[in-house]
Amino acid sequence: MKQYIEFFMAWFRIGLFTFGGGYAMLPMIEKEIIDKHHWTTEDDVMNYYAIAQCTPGVIAVNVATFVGYFQKGILGAIVCTIGLVTPSILIISMIAGVLTSFSELAIVQHALSGIRIAVCILMSTSIVKLFKKGVVDMYSGMIFVSVLLMAMLTQVSTVLLVVVSGMLGVIFSLVKVKTGGKQA
Repeated sequence: MKQYIEFFMAWFRIGLFTFGGGYAMLPMIEKEIIDKHHWTTEDDVMNYYAIAQCTPGVIAVNVATFVGYFQKGILGAIVCTIGLVTPSILIISMIAGVLTSFSELAIVQHALSGIRIAVCILMSTSIVKLFKKGVVDMYSGMIFVSVLLMAMLTQVSTVLLVVVSGMLGVIFSLVKVKTGGKQA
């Protein structure tokens, strides 16, 4: 029971003190889940993020679910997920009626602008970490550049980009195995 309470409280803190979605939450997830509790590794979290991109739903919720599931099965997944979403539900419930009354105030507009800037920084930090972990050789670099250009210059579905990237990753890993790990 103590483990489930720790799960709930850790993910509750993550949900309470981070804004901006899954990528903005990555630094707090790493600090809480990897550094403090040692429930998983940085590589596993990066893998959870990759899988969460391919599954329906919110990235952070999917990561919480994966961590809970791999630690304590279905009940662990449920507890972690509930812990993460509870702060949002409480906060939204409290401010929903009030925000519309005050949203036009200059101080509220300035506060929201500041929060957006902080979220951009948190997301940028997470993107740099994901890049360093994901782009590890010439093949992953080629996938990165190709997908980046496709995402920026075309209207190709991001789902298709993720699926094709996964397939290319498999193909390139098979090529590396066949060539004995030597890059072309």
